[in-house]
Amino acid sequence: MRLLLAEDDPDLARSLRLSLAEAGYAVDLARDGEEAAFLGETEPYDLVVLDLGLPRLDGVSVLKRWRAAGMAAPVLILTARDGWAEKVAGFDAGGDDYLTKPFNTAELLARLRALLRRAAGRASASLACGDLVLDPGAAQVTLAGTPVRLTSLEYRLLHYLMLHAGRVVSRTDLVEHLYDQDFDRDSNTMEVIVARLRKKLGAERILTLRGLGYRLADPAGTA
Repeated sequence: MRLLLAEDDPDLARSLRLSLAEAGYAVDLARDGEEAAFLGETEPYDLVVLDLGLPRLDGVSVLKRWRAAGMAAPVLILTARDGWAEKVAGFDAGGDDYLTKPFNTAELLARLRALLRRAAGRASASLACGDLVLDPGAAQVTLAGTPVRLTSLEYRLLHYLMLHAGRVVSRTDLVEHLYDQDFDRDSNTMEVIVARLRKKLGAERILTLRGLGYRLADPAGTA
């Protein structure tokens, strides 16, 4: 999953970026409101963590610009402010959840997982495609009850495919949602990761539709 972190505090931004990356997110960092507004309008994000107290352009104004431009990604508002007026302004501007500093990183990650589930129209905390199960909370994948060891990139790609199980996902979508801005989009890394996943999960799990993309499938035909 690709996430935009808009936070101007350098220490908090560094710590959060590391925690989010360890949790399997590809993270782009914006250090002020103008940069955040631009990235949100031009890049496809699955989630956003937005500080309301950004320099150059405040978070509420950024959020209003995003929503006016049609950006639909779930936004978790992160701020030191604890007044009801700021909370209401953030929600009215298009925020989806709210967390006040100081906070527990585990709670932040849990809230982000919940936002992803709701955005994908799923109620269960785990994702399943037949006997293939992915638990985002534990960052664990099992196949027929047996744990499968995946690298960070393999896990990230599988997570995205499972959120869209049964649908065709283009290579462009995968690249845009799995990597940060610095990724070489002409690289063949995606094909390499898909090949490695097929070896671990079975070639029939990830189907290639020539000219269209990839589709996660259940070989037993139950998903």
